[in-house]
Parts: sequence; structure tokens; C-alpha cells
Amino acid sequence: PLTLRAVGGLTTREIAAAFLLPEKTMGQRISRAKATLKAAGEPFRLPPPDQRAGRLRSVLHVLYLLFNEGYTTSSGPDLARADLSGEAIRLARMLRASLPSDPEVTGLLALMLLTEARRPARTGPGGELIPLAGQQRGRWDRAMITEGLTLVTAALRDGPGPAGEYQLQAAIAAVHDQAARPADTNWAGILALYRLLERMTGNPMVTVNRAAAAAMAEGPAAGLAILDSVAGQLGEHHRYLSVRAHLLEQAGDRAGARAGFQAAAARAGNVREQQYLITKAAQVAADSGPG
Repeated sequence: PLTLRAVGGLTTREIAAAFLLPEKTMGQRISRAKATLKAAGEPFRLPPPDQRAGRLRSVLHVLYLLFNEGYTTSSGPDLARADLSGEAIRLARMLRASLPSDPEVTGLLALMLLTEARRPARTGPGGELIPLAGQQRGRWDRAMITEGLTLVTAALRDGPGPAGEYQLQAAIAAVHDQAARPADTNWAGILALYRLLERMTGNPMVTVNRAAAAAMAEGPAAGLAILDSVAGQLGEHHRYLSVRAHLLEQAGDRAGARAGFQAAAARAGNVREQQYLITKAAQVAADSGPG
């Protein structure tokens, strides 16, 4: 968090959103980190060899969160900030130039490229959000996709052990990017990858994504059952609420879907996401007919 604040330039609110914590809690954590660093008197230098693996994990996490905030901002009027995601990609390229044989470094760069490739199709003429299923895939950046696929293939093939979390996420992005149409998406493969990622990280947001994939592969009831397992952790988060609303819509529960989209919109900090969720609520209401 302190690196994201001091080096990445993110606000405390943005960092709190990345870590799924209240802003006040994150502010206190950053203040304690500053005090600890000052008291330690640690100089700015490369860590000794026995500490570099742990430090590298932190660096990768910083770059990952910096990219995420740039790709979909946690607050504000715009869907994304190309300056942040572009800077994260630039730094990831520098890191890979220094550590070309590290599969997680390669995996992270691949993930960024495969995700960033969709940027041209993510917004409409007025800046409105266009979800993945509605994007014109011909607008995706094919050069970025080709580079990302080459990188993730090399990372998975040449890695010394099981794939790490960034390689798995890159593999998921690769499956999406290789589908010419939404209907061609290998949802069963994506679901299997999310299962591996969930076991590895224990991240409840991964569980939300697994629920969405399960709904596509096995039906909305399967996805809703998975979502129930993290309701206590994420029940008030707009991402959880929006996915649940989508699955309720798929299941035919239009009243529940409409309420879910409205609740998600009320909690979303990104104006473009809010507008999309409000529009979805209105569409569900219109489809439901009078009464």
C-alpha cells in the first residue's frame, strides 16, 4: 500500500478499494508503514539474495494493482485511466527485461497485454461501458493479443513448477481473447482455471469470478450457489452485487435482478459502471412488463 501511495500516486481511497478495505483502515495502515520505515532507517538499496523472492512478489503485486486501477478506476467519471495501465505495462516490460526467465514476471506482462488489448472496444462513442459479451472483437488490438499469447505460452511451457497466479490469470485472459465470438468461449476451461486460482490465492473476488464462469458453463443456479459462499465477505461490494444480479436475470428472477443492479449501482464508485448498472436495472424492469 505504501508503494502504491508514494510511487504509484494512487489515493488512499483507491488503494483501499484494491485491498477491499475501508478507507480509514487503509489510511491507518499507510501511516503505520511510514512510521515503521522511518524508525527502521532502512536505506534505499537492492535486497540481499535471500530476500529477493519475497520482494519480487511485492513488486508484482504493486504492478498488478496499479494496472487494475488504470484499467477500471475505482472512482471518478471515466471508466479507465490509460496513463496508469500504460505505466504498469512499461514497468512490467522493464522488470521482464531484468528477469526474462521468471515465469510469473512473464505471466504478469502477458496478463496486462491480453487485458489491455480489449480497451478499444470497452467503451462506446459517449464513453459508456460495453461489457465483454457486447464488444466488437474486431476492435481488439491483435498485436497485443499475439504478444500476450506468445508470452503466456512460454511462461506455462518453460516454468520450473506449477503455474503461479499471474500465469493462471493470463491463461484465463488468453481463452477469452482467442474466442472469435462470445459463444465460442471455452467456459469450462475458464472455470477449471478459476478453480486452480481460487485454491492458490483464497481471494474471495476470484470466487466471484468463478461463480460467473460456473453460470456460463453449468447454469445460473451453480453460479449463485458459489456466490453464497462469499456473501459474508463481499455481500456489500458492487462487483458481487452486479454479478449476482446478472445471474438472477439469467435464472429468470427479474425482480431480484433489478434490485441487485440498483444496489450495485448505489455502491459503485466509477460513474461509468454506475450508469451501466442503472441502465441494466431499467432494462430488466422494462422486460418484466407492467406490475
